[in-house]
Amino acid sequence: MASKKERTRRGRDELQRVIDMCKSVEERGLDPFLLNIEDIITIIREYFPEWELPEDLCLDAETVHHLASVIKMQSEWVRHRSTSLYTDPFLLEEKTRRLSREQLATIFLKSWHPIVELEQISPHSLTQAIQYWKELLPINERWQKTSYTETEMGFTSRKELINQKILSEQMFSEELEALWRELLQKVDETEKIKYWNFIGSSTFEESVRRAYLTSFLVTYGYATLEINRLEEEIFIKPHKKLVPLAGKKQVVSVPVPINFDDWIKWKEGRMN
Repeated sequence: MASKKERTRRGRDELQRVIDMCKSVEERGLDPFLLNIEDIITIIREYFPEWELPEDLCLDAETVHHLASVIKMQSEWVRHRSTSLYTDPFLLEEKTRRLSREQLATIFLKSWHPIVELEQISPHSLTQAIQYWKELLPINERWQKTSYTETEMGFTSRKELINQKILSEQMFSEELEALWRELLQKVDETEKIKYWNFIGSSTFEESVRRAYLTSFLVTYGYATLEINRLEEEIFIKPHKKLVPLAGKKQVVSVPVPINFDDWIKWKEGRMN
């Protein structure tokens, strides 16, 4: 038989687990009927006599509060379905399977309302067509040849290519190394950082460049992406040292769109 101390600890864990489940339903908009209310009430009743400390009683009250919130969501869900004449898809499928071909055909004919449209050439449309062809330029004027200028091939220097922004002053590997060390510094305590908070910069062009380099950090094993699909959040987590991915597991490509509107949202603090 469990001791008083063990039952108290077990009861706290059970109530905290119930609170976490209720919060998931409340915050993420999940189906409130995923929770079994009767089982949760049984758990609350079972451990209520064990509570003596004010902290435990507050935890019990918080559990009841979140449970009441879920019950309210269930009530609103039922009210919405009843007022909108909602019918469960599985019931509709079952009723459809039981109907004969003749009954299905009769229902289809009663609900079928085809739209008939008649189009014909009118004197007005003929006048517009004639006017269009009269104003159209001759084909030799519409298809003029594109002029071009022939130039001789020449040479250029690395300095000129850097000035024209074709080449960078740093080698590509050096840029990756520098970005990786920057990532390590930013996540020294949190271990990971939101994707946009890392690639975002003062200009859209620089943000695109950082996103481009970040994709190679992930590809080459310097970092990894963590995706929370329910909350639509993307995190980037660096490795303390290079982790080669080739040959260990299948690499999955994860496209992350970067556009000007998202950059504006991030600048204004509206990005998740």
